[in-house]
Amino acid sequence: MTQPPNQPPQDGFGAPQGKSPQDQPPQGGGGFGPPQTPPAQPGFGAPATPPPPQQPPAGPPQPQPGYGYPQQPGPYGAPPAPGTPGPYGAPAAPGAPGPYGYPQQPQQAGPYGAAPQPGYGYPQQPPFPGAPQGGGPGSKKKPLLIIGAAVAALLVVGGTVYALSGDDDGKKKPVAQQSDDPKHSASAEPTQSAGGTGGDDPENLNEGRRAGEAKVLWYKSAPDAPGSGADAPGMWVTGDTAVKAAYKQVFAFGAADGRTAWGPIDFPQKICAATPQAAGGKVVVAYMNGAGDRAKCNQLQQIDLATGKKGWSGEVADGGLFDSSLSVELTVSGRTLMVGRSQSGTAYDITSGKKLYDKKKYGAACFPTAFAGGTGRLVQVASCAAGTDKEHDEIQELDPATGKARWTQPVKKGWRVTRTYSVDPLVVYLTNQDKKAWNISTFTKDGKFRSEVKVNEKFAPRCGWAILERDLQGCQGVAVDADTLYLPTDSLSSANEIVAIGLADGKEKWRAKSPAEEPMAPLKIDGGKLVAYVQPSYDAGGQVVSIPVAGSSHKPTKLLQNPQGAADVEDAFYNGVVDWVDGRFFISSGRLSGSDQSKEKLMMAFGN
Repeated sequence: MTQPPNQPPQDGFGAPQGKSPQDQPPQGGGGFGPPQTPPAQPGFGAPATPPPPQQPPAGPPQPQPGYGYPQQPGPYGAPPAPGTPGPYGAPAAPGAPGPYGYPQQPQQAGPYGAAPQPGYGYPQQPPFPGAPQGGGPGSKKKPLLIIGAAVAALLVVGGTVYALSGDDDGKKKPVAQQSDDPKHSASAEPTQSAGGTGGDDPENLNEGRRAGEAKVLWYKSAPDAPGSGADAPGMWVTGDTAVKAAYKQVFAFGAADGRTAWGPIDFPQKICAATPQAAGGKVVVAYMNGAGDRAKCNQLQQIDLATGKKGWSGEVADGGLFDSSLSVELTVSGRTLMVGRSQSGTAYDITSGKKLYDKKKYGAACFPTAFAGGTGRLVQVASCAAGTDKEHDEIQELDPATGKARWTQPVKKGWRVTRTYSVDPLVVYLTNQDKKAWNISTFTKDGKFRSEVKVNEKFAPRCGWAILERDLQGCQGVAVDADTLYLPTDSLSSANEIVAIGLADGKEKWRAKSPAEEPMAPLKIDGGKLVAYVQPSYDAGGQVVSIPVAGSSHKPTKLLQNPQGAADVEDAFYNGVVDWVDGRFFISSGRLSGSDQSKEKLMMAFGN
């Protein structure tokens, strides 16, 4: 958010509001891909060193840089120096092999300043895939809201609900919730219905609304979370219902008016993961089996988004000596739910809970370490021959119903498959720690190398972070259709561009500039057009815009202008998640910081 002249920086997206969850690393809930061995390990298949003891914060939390905020250098923070061998980037001698053994192209500027740095303590949510982490002292810009393209809807933790229209005909009755932090008593207030029965508008977010501005349909503040913070994974807007999970609860609200749709559903322990998208109207959340340091994220519960009814439940078994369910990742492909552990995965029928198959070690010591799914495709990444001179990653497409490999694509030694920007078509982001290099590659339906991105630009999509897992589908602010990849350029809190890149040759097709002096990022492809979100500024709310992907003109057209009176709130959701569904714009927090200083924000919706 650009600041008014002579004013101190304002809080932006995603920075903690008070306490930092430093004494407990957040789980990678909501992202695809199973946990992996801690990064310090030589590879999978070798004994895994347990995570270091969790330490209390050493000082005040350091806010993280947001999308467009000046980035700190990192391991992949800058393009390699001229002549440095790179994944398809100009090696000293053009034509040297890249990650898949194909000739490399001239080196491009790194799209994401730095690869995510695993760590324990303060959540290291890089602004976008591979981007540099955390801001330094004095940095107040917060990470950009997570764009929920594939992730639609909100699992909401109970909290004070503020409806911004109508009268209040109900009284809020706080309900105490036991906290796992003895210093912090968590509580949640029952949801008040909106649209005439929703409560007050204490912040007057719609007051002074200008002509042409949308309105805040409803706003909900979050309940108290423990001082260590709590996850709020998942965001599902389906039909008339918006569902959100946070801490130990799942809530559902009317998408148009915020009225309670069902629930809340209470869980005995913290929610630690959730399926990024629904399958047949069903989602699965994972929660801890206890409150202690050795508790595992291994309890599964299916939920019907339409009714809130609980379906099947189960426990994820450990896979082996070094294959733990301390942290899991949930991936969906059709009716298949893949639960990933550190070195294996187990597939279930998401409708019935029936176990389908296990994915374990195969070939020359290849251990499955991450999964990505969608549109009937299931992709697995494995770490092979760890600790030997033949160590490398492999990509496989699996039959979701049987787990059998349809094709296998080895990756050159030294290159690590870090993210998938898309599963269909398959677009992957790779990093090389030794070369401080990155690469974006695309593949055909049968797994053959297709192209690499050749645009000389520094991009800034936003990716989640992971400690014990390789979160393949944790990236937002990037969109892909059948022929084109759409990525936002980096900027210094000012107007940027979205670049359309052809998948056939990796070359730039066109650019669209942000219509405001604020960064813009892709949200999703909708109706044959690219929908993007423009961040708010100090004197204007955010925007949702539509960009034609065909033809010669790619000028953004405004779909929704959020009110200026709500800009500060819109700009301050912790690890925020955004989505555009049926002409409404939704924002929710991706994590609760456990702040004692002010009431945390949970979710709000905008519309005309």
